[in-house]
Amino acid sequence: MNVPHSIPVERQAFRDAMAGLAAAVNVITTDGPHGRAGFTATAVCSVTDQPPTLLVCINRGASVYESFTGNGMVCVNTLGNGQQALSNAFGGKTAQEERFATGHWSQGVTGAPILEGAKLSFDCRITSSTSVGTHDILICEVLDIRQQNEADVLVYFARRYHELAGTQASV
Repeated sequence: MNVPHSIPVERQAFRDAMAGLAAAVNVITTDGPHGRAGFTATAVCSVTDQPPTLLVCINRGASVYESFTGNGMVCVNTLGNGQQALSNAFGGKTAQEERFATGHWSQGVTGAPILEGAKLSFDCRITSSTSVGTHDILICEVLDIRQQNEADVLVYFARRYHELAGTQASV
């Protein structure tokens, strides 16, 4: 395929366009010999169901990067309505101890912190990673799932939070 030469897309134009994609808000956590750490992310996506796998993107310049890659385990905690403060704590320059003080945590099968009250928690082992630009794409095999019955979810769209109220599934 012959792709015509074009002018590269500018960084800000790309960021503005991405603001038009709604995404679930997640707090990604790890714990182990390289330390307990967490950050907020919307760059999470299903990869395959055989084996159950998802991907998480992490900036290589992030202060938590070494903890995640060194521990090799993550938990993707999907936030629900009313958990914006928790997202903000994990998304800013707050110290790790203070971040984890904002919620109630248990330990998953991998040792990663699981947020009590998260709508979904995917406890995962990192099986591989790929570097693209400033980020690594972590390929994460899901070893355990915890799920709340209520289906409300916190999403990020147009550079702000939105609460989506779910409905109970009927039988």
